[in-house]
Order: sequence, then structure tokens, then C-alpha cells
Amino acid sequence: MTFRTRVLLAFAPVVLVPLLVFGIGVRRAVRDRLAAQYQRRVDALVAVIEEDLTQRSRSVGDRLGALTAAALEDNHLRAAAVQAVDRQYLLDYAGSAMRLAGLDMLQIQDANGRIVSSGHFRQEFDRLEPALPRLLATAPGGVALVRARTPEGAFLALARVDSLRLGGGRFTVVGGLAVDSAALARLARDSTLRVDLEYPGGVLASRASDTTAADEIVGEVPLAFVDGDSARLAPARIVVTAPLTALADVRRSMDVGFLVAVLATVAAAMLLGGWLASRVTRPLADLAETARRVDLERLDVAFGSERPDEIGALARLLGEMTERLRAGAARLRDTERRAAMGDLARQVNHDVRNGLAPLRNVLRHLARVAREEPDQLPHVFAERQTTLESSLAYLETLATNYARLYPETRATPCDVNEVVRETLRLVAPPDGVRVDTTLADSLPRVRADAFVLRRILENLVRNAVEAIDGAAGAVTVTTEQRGGDGGSVRVTVADSGKGMTRLELERAFDDFYTTKPGGTGLGLSIVRRLVLDLNGSVKVETQPGQGTTFFVELPGEP
Repeated sequence: MTFRTRVLLAFAPVVLVPLLVFGIGVRRAVRDRLAAQYQRRVDALVAVIEEDLTQRSRSVGDRLGALTAAALEDNHLRAAAVQAVDRQYLLDYAGSAMRLAGLDMLQIQDANGRIVSSGHFRQEFDRLEPALPRLLATAPGGVALVRARTPEGAFLALARVDSLRLGGGRFTVVGGLAVDSAALARLARDSTLRVDLEYPGGVLASRASDTTAADEIVGEVPLAFVDGDSARLAPARIVVTAPLTALADVRRSMDVGFLVAVLATVAAAMLLGGWLASRVTRPLADLAETARRVDLERLDVAFGSERPDEIGALARLLGEMTERLRAGAARLRDTERRAAMGDLARQVNHDVRNGLAPLRNVLRHLARVAREEPDQLPHVFAERQTTLESSLAYLETLATNYARLYPETRATPCDVNEVVRETLRLVAPPDGVRVDTTLADSLPRVRADAFVLRRILENLVRNAVEAIDGAAGAVTVTTEQRGGDGGSVRVTVADSGKGMTRLELERAFDDFYTTKPGGTGLGLSIVRRLVLDLNGSVKVETQPGQGTTFFVELPGEP
């Protein structure tokens, strides 16, 4: 925010605060009065609903009591339930009793929870529902919502449970009254109020919600719900909602008038504040424009000022800072040049050491042969001559690339398996370390520079050998085709070494990060850069003590 804007805004509170205090006070008083009126209506309806639910629960209990008393006198029912005589009578009994009692749900269950007769859905006989009677018996007030089924679909019922003994066997009777949108609408009694039943898995509403309502007052009546899926009692509630539409209309009218007064006041304050701000901020704007022209490539801007006030002091301070920046920029450029040379030197050192390793191994081999089997020296030299020439060619290519400062790659179709074999010929693992290969046949070629691909593999294989750290172990290099014809080629380098911790894995590809004494910390950093240059990807999987696996995936030649 500019200083000019701050000056302008400083006038607004002086004028607006008294007006805002008065307007907000009136608005809040009207809102509180109307909200209190709506709250009383909601509370009254909540009390009515609670009383209605109590009466319904008592009515269901009385009807179940009458049904159980009648059942005890029904010898035909006793014979059908206990002696399995006249099964048809037993199946139809609950339906007849439900209609006579004026219930919407009725089922009789034996001691094992098996439904022996269902009035609301005759086909439910023999279905096990052992938890329902127990949960209803433990529900608050002995009443709860249950989800029942009919041939037409599912419905909710306010249910209770009763029990009786027939011929020495214990039976439970579960009955209830349906709770639907029409029942909720009757509970609402007022068209401006909405009654919703919220239960696990759904909401039942007395009418559609008013999406235009700006605010609402809510009351609720808690209920227990028998969750058949989890065989437990879950919370449900009847929610009474009163939309404050009338209150919103009154507040909207007040807001319009109040907004007109505020806009007129703000306009007057802005005119006066603008005139004062222009006299104060113009020198600061000139100073800011001068400072905007300053950057690291242009530090010769002058901030001279003869003003005796704070603005003049600020101008002189900026001039002194510009002088210090000019000196600091020169030191920064020198430091950057030194850092760049250091980074380049470390990378050259890393690549040259990789190229010298095969030469060192060959020379040691020749020296050992010269001492122990001098007559075999010409034959061994002829065998290792290819390795010497390949390593020298590698170093010559490095020298050529670093002479250009940045290597010029030549992308040609490359045989990945051949590059793997050539790279492994140059690696001499220590005693106890085995290098295995599993190379897929008929691999598609990849479009890459063979020299770059060899650098990638050489860094990964040497890292894998060094990760075994002198112990017995194995390094496995695998190639495979991915994605069908014309897909990609994946090269996997896995070792049985010590693996990496999470912290080491997070920093594995950082420049100059190493865990090896004398390491440069550039191997994996170079691998990632070279793989990305080939439009490929590199991933790593590792576990401490279980080894590390690198995956290099390169696009195949189309």
C-alpha cells in the first residue's frame, strides 16, 4: 500500500466510525429481536415433537403389549411356533396382527434372532437379525429408528420391542410406526418451518430446503438409530429449521440505506484526503522513481537532495546504499567466478578418476603378469589392449568435451546391451563381489550418445560395487523392454550393499553430497543430469541393510 493511499485512508475512520457504530447497533438490535422470535417458535416446535415422539412410542408399546397378550391366548400360534405345525398360519400371523394393531412394521423372532413371521415383508422369514431386539431393549426410552423393508422398498420406522414365551420358547416381537416425509410435514405444523430426519446413511425432509435462505435457526431432537450393518446403536436426530428470510429482507433494506450514507461520506473524505496526500507524497514518488532505476547493472544513479527534512535524509541514505551495492556487486561477481571454477574442477576430477580406474586395473594386471608369468605378458597385453584403448578414447572424449566446456552430444540409435557389456568390461570388481547381467533379447535401440550412456552406466555400476564396501555381495545389471513395441528400455542396476537411509536417499542426487571418504559427490548428480538430457527418467529404491536398486528408463527408437 502506497503512502498516498495510507493518508487517504486515514481520513476514513474519523468520518466513518461514528456512522458505522450507529448503523451496526440498529442493525444488530433488529436482527436480535427477530432471531429471538424465530428461536422461540423453533423451541416450541421441538417441545411438541418430543411430546409427539413420546406419545408414539407409548402407543407402539401399548399395541405390542396387546399383541403379545393375544398371542399368549392363541393355541394355534403356539402349536405353529413350537411344534412346527401349520407353517402357513405362522407366516401369515404377523401380517394380520400388524393390520389389526395399526402398525406399519411387525416381526416375530425366536430366541436365536431368526424371523419366524414378518408382517411388513412376508419373505423375510428365516432371516437372522439377532442384534435388533437387543439394541432396541438398550436404546434410550426403549425406542429407536430402524430401517425396514417391504416389497416396494425400504422405509424408516419408530420401533419398540416386547417379548413372550410360547410353549417354553422365548420370542421377541418388534413393531413400529413408519416415519416418512408426510409424517415429518405433520410434525412441522407451520409451512415456514422445515423438519428433517438425519440418520446414518441419509436425510429425510418434510419439504425441499430453501436454498435462498440467508440464515437459519436450528433446533434438534436426538434419537437412537439401529445400524443393521454394524449391529450397533448410532446417533440420529430430528432437526427443526427456521429460515430467517424475513430478517434478511429487513437487513437488506437497512443495508442499502446505510451503504448510500457510507458512500457519500467516503467520497467527501477521499476528496479532502487526496488534496492533502498530494502535497505530502509527491517528493516520495520522485524518490521511488529514482530508486526504481537502480539494479546490479546500473548503480550510477544519483540520490542527491538538499532538503533538510526526513525525505532529504532518506535520499542521502539511499545514495550511500548505492555506493555499498556497487562495491558488493564487484565482490559478488568475483565470488561467482571462483565458485564456478571450483564446481567445474570437481566434476573434471570425478570424470577423470572414473576414466583412469580401468587403466589402473590393466596396469596392475600387467605388472602382476610380468612378475609371475613373464612369458605370458605379450598374450595378456594383447587381451587387455582393447580395454586400454577404450579407456584412452574415453579420456580423449572427456578432454574434447571439457575443451568445449559443455559436451556436444550426438544422438544416434544405440544398442543398450552392447553399451552395458562394454562398460562392464572396464569394471574390475574387488574379490568377493560378483557382477551379473540379465540382458533382454531383441531390445529396441534408444536414441542417445553412446559416450553419455556409458558415463551413466559406469557411474551407477561403480557406485553399486563401492556400496558393498569390501564384503561379499553381488551387483546385477538388467535390461528389459517396457510398453510394447517402440516403447522404452529400462536398465536396472541393483546391489546387495548396505542401502541408504531416508536422509541419504533424499540427498542422493544433490551436487557434492557423498558418504564415501574421498568421494566428490558428483556421480549421481551427473547421472540424473545426463538421463534428463536423454529425455529419460531415473528412480531409486533402497532399504537400509538390504541394498539399493537404480532404474534408468530411456525412450526407445521409434
